[in-house]
Amino acid sequence: MKNNNIMGYLKYTQYVYIIIALFFTYDAIMKLNEGDESYPFYFVIAGMSAFMFFFRRRFINKHNNRNKNQ
Repeated sequence: MKNNNIMGYLKYTQYVYIIIALFFTYDAIMKLNEGDESYPFYFVIAGMSAFMFFFRRRFINKHNNRNKNQ
């Protein structure tokens, strides 16, 4: 029962990563237009957040498929 609660929580937290990626992409574009030299750092964070979104999504799908097979 406890495992289902954790997976329910993780199912929704994956979307936090995509929100963070969108925010940092927007912030990087704003910094790029302003001429701020720190914009590559924001693109890196956005890329890592997007990667984490897809990684979490795949992990949750794997877990759900494993539970269906049992």
